[in-house]
Formats: sequence, structure tokens, C-alpha cells
Amino acid sequence: MSFQQATQDGLCLQYPDPLPHSAEVSLETAVTTLMRAIQMSENRPFHYRYIDKPAEGTMAMLFLDPRARFPNDGIRWQEPDTVRLIPAGGGRELEVSESRFGFVPGSQDQNAWRLRRRYRLVKGGHPSLVLVHYTRGPPAPISPGVANLPVRVYPLRTVNEPPTIVIGDKAGQKFYPPGTPGPGMQPPPPPSAVNAPGGPTIPGGPPGMGNMAFNHPGATAAMVNQQNAAMEQLERRREREREKERAAARERAGSTSGRPQHINDDGSDDETDQISTRTLALTRYKRNHEFMNDVFRQAAFGDKNRPPQPSPYSIFNKEDLERKTAQLQADIELLKQKTAERQKGRGLPDVSMEGQALTA
Repeated sequence: MSFQQATQDGLCLQYPDPLPHSAEVSLETAVTTLMRAIQMSENRPFHYRYIDKPAEGTMAMLFLDPRARFPNDGIRWQEPDTVRLIPAGGGRELEVSESRFGFVPGSQDQNAWRLRRRYRLVKGGHPSLVLVHYTRGPPAPISPGVANLPVRVYPLRTVNEPPTIVIGDKAGQKFYPPGTPGPGMQPPPPPSAVNAPGGPTIPGGPPGMGNMAFNHPGATAAMVNQQNAAMEQLERRREREREKERAAARERAGSTSGRPQHINDDGSDDETDQISTRTLALTRYKRNHEFMNDVFRQAAFGDKNRPPQPSPYSIFNKEDLERKTAQLQADIELLKQKTAERQKGRGLPDVSMEGQALTA
């Protein structure tokens, strides 16, 4: 069961927290939800999940390639999609794709009443974020030839792909469960903690998007503190072992300083015995993962071949400067001649300082 096969069956990246059911979604709500999803997706990893026979009123936030077809959702649609572009203000443009006359093959659907709308900001947002909404539309008769013909193969394949950040500087970073050797950090708290009463919300956000406002700036700090404590405990354990070795060496050498120093081994730090070499190595790797990620990203995508800096004199043209200098010199000589002629006409002595030396 390959990941590629599961993707063809409809596996896609979804925002982890469920959105509330709603009979209708206004265009303003869709735009607001998509804009806030951009910010929330920078800190919350998306999970690989299926959309399968969604109920009326179901909403989901997906991350899809704009060029790819919409994932298989277990519903057969009897009409092709209709797409329209709607100005959303502020330079934004909202794409609304509508699929009508859908039904679940082999189910209790007596007619094709299902309606699917997809909202995507093609301008002024992130084109890969898609808000999908399933609701009830005008019914239509079901074609007998496809009434019981399934649109996908069951059971659906199970793929253990880790959650992934899809937007921002950490895009592509995977979150592995604790205790696994994957190159990632611990995932954020489960949705139950995010949706708990009194949890943080975004003032003025659309209904059901308050849980998307939950960032986890303290998750990394808590993890680092835990790792620091574990490493300090391990260092204390090593120090006790070194002290025991030194005491044993003094005893073997027949030291005259009395009996060997008693090592206080009251078992207060027995919890450090649970730290294995593998756990320590994994802790160090996770601790430096983000720093190394920044280094590799700069090495891969940074500006490595900068063009040579232009000379500070490149803004000047030597020929223009020489031409202007010659012109100014000619103007000076002309002014000197005119001054000498005026003085000669008035009978004034020549007061020019040229050729005269200053005397003390």
C-alpha cells in the first residue's frame, strides 16, 4: 500500500481540528476563514486524511495543489463543476467551484441532492488553501446505470504519514510522535486541548475558527527545558561515576588519608538511569534540528552567487567630466579677459594676484 496509491484514492492534507457544521457559508465568512487559515497554518501541521461520504453541513480546510483535481470524497457527481470568480475587496479574488447533483452509490439516497462548494483565494491569499463545504442542493434523479457503482475501493488504505507544516518558514517540516526516531519535534496538543472551554480564540473570527488561532509558542520552549533537565541529570550521573572511580583508585593506591570518601548514593537521582544512549542522541538531534534547518535552507535557497559590487566611481563618466572641465576652464579665461578689458578701459591698475608671491 504505497503512499502514492493512497493519494490517488483521495488522501489529502487537512487542518487537524474539525470545523463546525453549517447549512450555509457566506462569501464573507469564506474569505475571512481563508485569510485566518494562512496565519494558523504556519504553526499547526496538517494531517493526511480521507474525505469519505461527508454528511450535510460538513466543512473542512484542505491544502491542495491548485493544478490537481479535487480528491475523491466517496460521492458521485452527475454534473461537471462550475467555477466563478468573485471580487472580494482589498485586491482579493475568490474562486467558487460548485458541484451539484451528488449521491453516495449503494446508500439510502433516493435522489442526487448533495451539493459541494469549494472556496479558494486566487488573489490576495494562498491559492493552495481550500475551504470545502457540503450542503443540500436541489434534488435530481439518480441515473440507474451508476446508482450502485462505487466511486472508490473499500476499505481505504492506511498510510502512517506524519503531520506536516504546509505554509511559512517551516513548510515541509514533519512532526513525528514522541519516542520515534523521526527528524521532527513533538506534535502540538490534541484537538481536545485546543477546543477546551476557555481556550484561546481570535476575537472577531468566523464561527468555528477560534480553535485555529491556537499557536504553540511555548511548546518548543517546554521541549528544550525538558531536554536540558535530562542532560543535566545525565551529567550529574557521570560526575558521580567519576567520583567513584577516583575513590576506588585512591583505595587501590593505599592512600594514607583514611578511608575512602563516602559517596552519597541515596538513590535520589535514580530517574536518570532510564536515559538511554539512543534517547540522548535523539534529544540532541531534536534540540539542534531547527538551527540546522535554517542553515540548510540558506545553503540551498540563499543568495550564493551575488553579482560583483559596482565601483563607487561607476556613476561618473570620465569623458563628460573632461568635457565639463574644459568648458569651465574656457569660461574662466573668458571672464578674466573681460575683467582685464574693463579695468584697462577705466584706467585701473591690474590687481591680479597671479605671479605674485606672499611676503612675510
